[in-house]
Amino acid sequence: MMMSRGYTRLASSMFTMVSPRFFSTAATRGVLSNDMVKAPAVGLGVRCRSSMAAIAGGDKEQEKKQAVGGGGGSAKDDKEIASYWGLDPTKVSKEDGSPWKWTCFRPWDTYQADLSIDLKKHHAPVTVLDKMAYWTVKSLRWPTDLFFQRRYGCRAMMLETVAAVPGMVGGMLLHCKSLRRFEHSGGWIKALLEEAENERMHLMTFMEVSDPRWYERALVFAVQGVFFNAYFLGYIISPKFAHRVVGYLEEEAIHSYTEFLKELDNGNIENVPAPPIAIDYWRLPPNSTLRDVVLAVRADEAHHRDVNHFASDIHYQGRQLKEAPAPLGYH
Repeated sequence: MMMSRGYTRLASSMFTMVSPRFFSTAATRGVLSNDMVKAPAVGLGVRCRSSMAAIAGGDKEQEKKQAVGGGGGSAKDDKEIASYWGLDPTKVSKEDGSPWKWTCFRPWDTYQADLSIDLKKHHAPVTVLDKMAYWTVKSLRWPTDLFFQRRYGCRAMMLETVAAVPGMVGGMLLHCKSLRRFEHSGGWIKALLEEAENERMHLMTFMEVSDPRWYERALVFAVQGVFFNAYFLGYIISPKFAHRVVGYLEEEAIHSYTEFLKELDNGNIENVPAPPIAIDYWRLPPNSTLRDVVLAVRADEAHHRDVNHFASDIHYQGRQLKEAPAPLGYH
């Protein structure tokens, strides 16, 4: 009997010394209950309460670090993220002094679309590679027409998810080539990345006027995955073929947007007001409509057509892109 009491006191004292060290985290709340040893757990309870108070205090400090910001949207919803590095968001304003609400592009990235560009220019395929590029693009048009029918708004949005790939892939490969060979690119890296960004801004615009279905969103993953890898390999094997393909794709894009305009003019598609992002990006008048947006996008596609056919012609002449100055800022 006395031995059992001694063992009990010994175990109790050992638990008292060990518990503050090994059971001081929040896990103690799940391990220990009110039915467990109470007397030896006095130190444990104090330690747990102090730990939980520290955690609560840390949460309050974290909340204090989140300051209310002012760029675009209500002050209640927007919060600036406090950073150890002290990088504060830049405050940008429009020419009239009103705050600039877009973070994906800045006022110096905007421009007025050149609507006077020749939309009917066409590169007649002559060589075998040209004919392969031409008929590859033509063969892709049939399933696209079948899938989207006359839903041009959604068609434009979905195709822009693919159209922004070639410029990014080409710019990336030229960037790596420039690093490997310790040479300039003639501005072509920037020109191709500008094209990719411009196509992405088309997507950001049409997102405001279209509502893709779930299976169309899923299709983006499949098509983009296949196209990215195919174009990547194609550009490595033959840049002149890759640029020619994009040139013909842009010619088809011009045709698609022309059909889009016909549907708008015939009243089959509602000519809604232009999204605010489009008004700021293309410097459109405040009362612009969807038709004005489509005109600007179509002009952009015509410029991309010229750039890629030009790049392909440079390669056909046996020269490198760096030997011809890139058409920077050519929208």
